[in-house]
Amino acid sequence: MRSQAQTIYEVTVQYIGSLNTLRQREPFVVYFSNLTKAVENITNHLALNGWPPKVNYTAVYRSLKQRGSYHCDFDVAGARVFRIRITPRTLNPVLTTMGIDERPSEPTRKK
Repeated sequence: MRSQAQTIYEVTVQYIGSLNTLRQREPFVVYFSNLTKAVENITNHLALNGWPPKVNYTAVYRSLKQRGSYHCDFDVAGARVFRIRITPRTLNPVLTTMGIDERPSEPTRKK
């Protein structure tokens, strides 16, 4: 039985800039199987917390196709606060032979 490779999207929220030195926080990472759902989730959480809706599906899609990842920085009064990064990841990659050669056939014996 063969598994199919599937692309999932890793969304990372990383706190950056001078404000991060005051309140150190670990990056938050979450995975989505659907890019539309990832972007919707990001925009909803930005809106709930009062951040401008700088992330949109078209920009994310184009950036993923051209550069292989997407990122957007958010700031307050010129001080960077956090960065959202979206990176495609392969789930269940197609496995190689891992360097294992095919077993040679054994010679048949005559009776």
